[in-house]
Amino acid sequence: MKDKFTITNWLPTSAKEVELREWSEVDVILFTGDAYIDHPSFGSAVIGRVLEKQGFRVAIVPQPNWRDDLRDFKKLGKPRLFFGVTAGAMDSMVNHYTANKRLRSNDAYTAGGKAGQRPDYAVVTYSQIVKKLFPDVPLIIGGIEASLRRVTHYDYWSDSLKYSVLYESGADLLLWGMGEKAIVEIAQLLDKGVKISNLQNIPQTAFLLQKDEKYKIPKEWETFELFSHADCLKEKINYAKNFKIIEQESNKKFARQLTQLTGEKSEHRVVINPGYSYIAEKEADATYNLPYTRLPHPRYATKGAIPAFEMIKFSVNTHRGCFGGCSFCTISAHQGKFIVSRSEKSILKEVEEIKQMPDFKGYLSDLGGPSANMYKMQGNDLAMCEKCLRPSCIFPAICSNLNTDHSALTALYKKVNSIEGIKKAFIGSGVRYDMLFDKDENIKNDKLEYAKELIINHVSGRLKVAPEHTDDKVLKEMRKPKFALFYKFKDLFDSVNKKHQLNYQLIPYFISSHPGSSTFEMANLAENTEKLNLKLEQVQDFTPTPMTLSAVVYYTGLHPYTLKPIFVTKNAQGKLLQKKFFFWYLKENKTDILNELKRNKQFHIIKKLFGKA
Repeated sequence: MKDKFTITNWLPTSAKEVELREWSEVDVILFTGDAYIDHPSFGSAVIGRVLEKQGFRVAIVPQPNWRDDLRDFKKLGKPRLFFGVTAGAMDSMVNHYTANKRLRSNDAYTAGGKAGQRPDYAVVTYSQIVKKLFPDVPLIIGGIEASLRRVTHYDYWSDSLKYSVLYESGADLLLWGMGEKAIVEIAQLLDKGVKISNLQNIPQTAFLLQKDEKYKIPKEWETFELFSHADCLKEKINYAKNFKIIEQESNKKFARQLTQLTGEKSEHRVVINPGYSYIAEKEADATYNLPYTRLPHPRYATKGAIPAFEMIKFSVNTHRGCFGGCSFCTISAHQGKFIVSRSEKSILKEVEEIKQMPDFKGYLSDLGGPSANMYKMQGNDLAMCEKCLRPSCIFPAICSNLNTDHSALTALYKKVNSIEGIKKAFIGSGVRYDMLFDKDENIKNDKLEYAKELIINHVSGRLKVAPEHTDDKVLKEMRKPKFALFYKFKDLFDSVNKKHQLNYQLIPYFISSHPGSSTFEMANLAENTEKLNLKLEQVQDFTPTPMTLSAVVYYTGLHPYTLKPIFVTKNAQGKLLQKKFFFWYLKENKTDILNELKRNKQFHIIKKLFGKA
């Protein structure tokens, strides 16, 4: 597959590549903190290809050097329409630092996994450089980092509330969420000569005004004013109250426009427009059917593999969005609560394209989405969904209006596995096993058929699920189902394995130090996982990330929906101690764990884990 491409099959990344295309000018220049991988799993490639489809000439400058004479920012000159800036597929601070705020030694989105190829707070750093060099050229920011920092937000790494990224970056416009529809509308209007300062009514965008500056509001939009940045600094409860409104509006079919005063003296107003009400299947298909090479740009040929690409190069996204609403997760805040599924035809077409890749051996690494088993799912009565304010469709219980029929997904799995040249399609993304249970906590009918198909034919030796904790009080704070369902799913998993003489493993994910979790609850986790004979691998220490409920609780100590206090472990020593309970069986952890169990008077757990000793 690679051999049939020339360098002009990728969007240009240099002046020489622009010249090879015989372009006299570039319409749009995108700066990204990631290496350029021309694949639909990477935002800058998607935005570039979507604009290209509309006839615009787009160039991408991946990982520009911000430390030198800034030649990477200057090398393509001024674009005819606008500059775009994104930090990449991750928030740059999550990319750089561990939960203990230690610098990571690698970067999965960089050739060779090399660290240090993007700055901290990349959106602000890149944007300030672009605005300094080209003050008169429109600048648009987007992607995960910009999207989730669009209002006053808690920043774990500085342990402070930060202004909207619009205020700090100096950008003219912000695209929040998945930006394909908005970016096309913006480009077309700029192409017609409309000034960017007049682009105030485009859904899923945000902009900054002077406090008393007038702006046009469509008649059908309602507006709600959040507590100002100054109010949030003054009283943490105001920040908590803001989050409830922001989350509810982000998840609505027809949301309100939000505004917030910001700046050192509240001299500016951030205006956040509501999102698009609906993304059709054909629109999703159109995005994925664009002419991606599906490969990293040739500039990385001698620089080593890009770990993030190696992970997904033989995978297929079936849908996006997630209605799980987990407290610590940003997926619904960025991709939306409502599932946007691709058609079977589009998915099967992509599988055929993957088959042509020269190093493909017949195994798809993933066929899924943020949660693998939400494909084609939506409300039975969409009118009810339009009025709903629930942040999750499946917590604290599965909504009676939600159609959780797994038949379409099971059929898709079978069709993909039946394609000539496909030996097996694995499910690498997490499965929401709680969606398989009925009200009586049984797995039957289409759910049972799906579970069997999944376990027998789509497990690559290990199936990932995410109970996240074993204590039901902590799970409630996480918006996750009770742990008893994991036991029941494991029973099914083990019975199917035994019946079909398989030797697959169930790999659970767990989080320590989440709000609501203390060493007492972590000790219970150690006891429960010991009962299951689990030696944990997939674990993490909680990291508060912008625009998550958990981060708000971490900062304020309050639940935004009840305004009641919640226990939070903040100091590094306490967080480390909680994490040690994952690995209670390691010799180096034994003394600390024993001391903590004695302090908590959990003597039965001492006996369970360590015997008479």
